[in-house]
Amino acid sequence: MRNKDLTAIGALAALLAAGWAVTAQPGRPGSSTPNAGEKYVVPRTPWGDPDLQGQWNGQTSTPLERPRTGPMAGKETLTEEEAEGVEQANLARGDAPPAAGNTGTYNSFWFDRGKGTNRTSLIVDPPDGRVPAYTPQGEQRLAAERSERASRGPADSYADLPFWTRCITRGWNVFGASGNYSSNSQIFQSPGYVVVLQELIHEPRIIPLDGRGGLPPDVKPWLGVSRGKWEGDTLVVETRNFDARSSFRGSSPELVLRERFTRTSAGAIDYRFTIHDPTTFVKDWTVAVPMRRETERLTVFEYACHEGNIAMAGILAGARNEERQAARVARLDR
Repeated sequence: MRNKDLTAIGALAALLAAGWAVTAQPGRPGSSTPNAGEKYVVPRTPWGDPDLQGQWNGQTSTPLERPRTGPMAGKETLTEEEAEGVEQANLARGDAPPAAGNTGTYNSFWFDRGKGTNRTSLIVDPPDGRVPAYTPQGEQRLAAERSERASRGPADSYADLPFWTRCITRGWNVFGASGNYSSNSQIFQSPGYVVVLQELIHEPRIIPLDGRGGLPPDVKPWLGVSRGKWEGDTLVVETRNFDARSSFRGSSPELVLRERFTRTSAGAIDYRFTIHDPTTFVKDWTVAVPMRRETERLTVFEYACHEGNIAMAGILAGARNEERQAARVARLDR
């Protein structure tokens, strides 16, 4: 590892050790603009950078993709009445009791229920609000991956189970666009660095701002290698070198993730990311997530995934039990 990246980890440790108390600022949760007629002035850190620090949540009931059917189909935006109707329908589905025999269904108690926007999808480009089609190369790769997984036995070992189940990583978490819970992130800043601490697995993304180059192509961290810069009041981050096992919507290790963070009010950040992966998708696509300031609590929740992970033992034990039952039936059929 390069000395500068060791310095980055040291900077993160110093930030977390110091606590970096963040004072909540007033503002309507989820609002993206200041009061009418006022121009929002982005606050500055003591060293002069735009201040993005604080705890933020991007959870929203607006889907990533625009539905093909139902009240949101074929519409880019909804009226207030339509949006409220969709919101109530989502809540009703979340509160419905589990289907008979399906004891693993979560109800709304377990989910982050961020308020929906008037948009019908978080994807803002392409205009149809859908993930673009896969390239032939992408379809071939994904089919090969599915075939390889199917060739293995059902949970022959812990290595057959997803990294989510094994509590190793949740990958790059896009502020609620890729999950239903633990959608909080805390942003820290120090001169030359921005750190985004994800609540899921407590994974930190350390983003240097000093113009350094990337790492060798064979160095592929779970969350990729990020480099950032300021464009006016906007933090622009480009991330490469993703591990192939932490893909997003089927992306390849060639993924280049481009993010933009713009503070638009005391209580909101306009967060956008663009997926550039020509080996997987026929075109780039962009997502806009409304990040709201979390003011009710000023620390991310503990995410004790490993400590309470009884799923691993249950899945493996269940698979072994199915094998024993199949062997018993085979003996009786002789």
